[in-house]
Amino acid sequence: MSMLIGVLKERKSQENRVGMVPSGVKTLTDLGAEVWVESQAGVGSGIRDQEYEQAGAQLTAEREAIYAKADLIIKVKEPLKDELPLYRSGQTLYTYLHLAADKELTVELAKQGVTAIAYETIQLEDGSLPLLQPMSEVAGRMAVQLAATHLQHNQGGKGLLLGGVPGVRRGRVTILGAGIVGMNAAKIAIGLGAEVTILDINPAKLAYLDDIYGNRITTLVSNPGYVERAVTRADLVVGAVLIPGAKSPKLVSRQMLQAIEDGSVLIDVSVDQGGCFATTKPTTYDNPIYTVDGVIHYCVANIPGTVSRTSTLALTNVTMPYAVQMATQGITNAIKANSALQLGVNTYQGAYTCKAVADAHHLDYKPISSLI
Repeated sequence: MSMLIGVLKERKSQENRVGMVPSGVKTLTDLGAEVWVESQAGVGSGIRDQEYEQAGAQLTAEREAIYAKADLIIKVKEPLKDELPLYRSGQTLYTYLHLAADKELTVELAKQGVTAIAYETIQLEDGSLPLLQPMSEVAGRMAVQLAATHLQHNQGGKGLLLGGVPGVRRGRVTILGAGIVGMNAAKIAIGLGAEVTILDINPAKLAYLDDIYGNRITTLVSNPGYVERAVTRADLVVGAVLIPGAKSPKLVSRQMLQAIEDGSVLIDVSVDQGGCFATTKPTTYDNPIYTVDGVIHYCVANIPGTVSRTSTLALTNVTMPYAVQMATQGITNAIKANSALQLGVNTYQGAYTCKAVADAHHLDYKPISSLI
């Protein structure tokens, strides 16, 4: 019996990405899978229903029908609370989940017997996160672009141009984390002419950045003293800390905010994993900022969602190979055969199978290898 795959329209605020493009539908249907796509699922990424139909998809306006029939549901973001009751035991959900920051969602997915495969915890042997990388590249580049706008006085900022002009100091940008987000944020900040400092616990990453940018960037091994000094003198702080699957450490305390100039901007790209600022709370594009102690916080949890055409194409380039493997081999066999995919399984038949997520919520962890 062929696998039925469902592609849903995202309902998170200003989330315009979609989990599959027409070329992906054609690939899967040519392999014998049946693909159902919710009407208007791709409109935010410039993809018309007609394109999905021409690729071989069945279109439906009844999303409940997709939940009822699909063996595998492919999305971009985690389910909203009112969507959770629609999932059923034995169904597989393949999407970004960020469960370490959401115990309620974690417990509910396990309770319902959903096999929850998180894009962000699929990990290769070299430690890289192939399904997180393209969105991290987008989010890192956008972070500086967005924050630079909020430094303008008419946006509530201190009225500072990051690149400065002759005779006036450049803006100071501090980036916490030298992973994919941090490196891409640094690239844009340097391009704008800012004075950039980047901190990380991995000296090899800092050496790599130093080789590329030389004296155009300051690299520091992260410790509490260096973090405090770099943060409190910055006009813009980018939170780009990631521990795969786990909650982000809180590197910027409430006390540090007292020493930051009013109108400075903190943008927390790690908000999906709980954020690395003590004062982080998730926001949406509808109301992206809030102010604490005079410091602007930008904590949108789906930054790439508003550059949806670029993001959808970049994301589906890397998610499709795993979808093809699951469609052709079956879910369990694909998980058995692929060690990277095994690390993506966060819940399975009621068990918590991602150690970082289980530890974050003090739940019992069971290795997926013991269940399949």
